[in-house]
Amino acid sequence: MRLTGRIVKDRITLKEAVVESKDDSLSYRDALEYCLIHLCRELDIQVPMWLRNNTAEFVNYRRAIFTEEHFVEKINFDKFEIKVM
Repeated sequence: MRLTGRIVKDRITLKEAVVESKDDSLSYRDALEYCLIHLCRELDIQVPMWLRNNTAEFVNYRRAIFTEEHFVEKINFDKFEIKVM
């Protein structure tokens, strides 16, 4: 799985990164979790909470958007977007 992520503020991309899971033995869910955690490390942000709306969005569009409500601590950007490549 290859996951791209970007941090956006005022419609401007501040940071962008790509992470890939090369372990074929992982389930899709585990590969997604691995990539999400490593993407957040790469972008130096906390890992957001995955809510029910994220699952529906990810299933339908192969992407998910995380806003302030998904983070425990205050964030200094408008959204964090992930997308499967």
